[in-house]
Amino acid sequence: MNAMTRSPPPARPEAEFTVTAPVGLGDVAKPLPFIEKIFENAAVRRGLILIGLALVWEIYGRWLDSPLTFPTFLDTMTALKEGIASGVIPKRMAVTLETLIIGYAIGLVIAALLTTVAVTSRVGTDLLSTFTAMFNPLPAIALLPLALLWFGLGRPSLVFVIVHSVLWAVALNMHSGFLSVSETQRMAGRTFGLKGLRFVLGILIPAAFPAILAGLKIGWAFAWRTLIAAELVFGVSSGQGGLGWYIFENRNTLDTAAVFAGLLSVMAVGLLVEAVIFRIIEARTVRRWGMQRG
Repeated sequence: MNAMTRSPPPARPEAEFTVTAPVGLGDVAKPLPFIEKIFENAAVRRGLILIGLALVWEIYGRWLDSPLTFPTFLDTMTALKEGIASGVIPKRMAVTLETLIIGYAIGLVIAALLTTVAVTSRVGTDLLSTFTAMFNPLPAIALLPLALLWFGLGRPSLVFVIVHSVLWAVALNMHSGFLSVSETQRMAGRTFGLKGLRFVLGILIPAAFPAILAGLKIGWAFAWRTLIAAELVFGVSSGQGGLGWYIFENRNTLDTAAVFAGLLSVMAVGLLVEAVIFRIIEARTVRRWGMQRG
């Protein structure tokens, strides 16, 4: 039979059906109870942990009943309040943070330069590998005697040990992140003619940013604790003492509550940087890009 004379296929009758939920299935989308909504908030969960630690601290301090060796949480908060009201703790914290920012920034710049040279040449890779193998295991606090000889008793010595503590941790994580970038992404960058610094900024840094961010966190933690330890050793920076020196002074006067207040200030800065600054960076970069789970 000729194709032109074939009869059209039968038309399928149209019909409308009402879809109903199966019996016994229950609610597909059910709002969470109020308690579960609260516990979904990470800030609330961390706050409850801190409250629990404070309660344990207060109970243990009252049971021990020895303010000279272990003051209660309320006594420590009283000393902290007095230190803030008198302006001593804010002043000491400002000195410490200023020194930290200078050393941290210098360490990041040197780490970025070394890593850029390492990913663009074999000689740079060998140079970075050799330096990290030599200096990364060396504690920054062990360089304090040399820092005192070279730079004297002041801020340059503190900056020197901070740079050492930041540099190798950030460089190692940055270089590892660059090496983990897939060959597909590298070829895409070369296709667009990216070379040298443009290749690093346009391809390697965005692709390796989770590892870079981890290195920034590690470098910050190393720098913060190194600086406090350095201030505890020789303390005064450019004629002014920081938080570490504040702890050292109150230890000499046997004001243990003030010592604990200084320690709380150190931990508060760490919590603030982690919960605010790095959280914002994560939310606007790796989480928005889908490279990290929330």
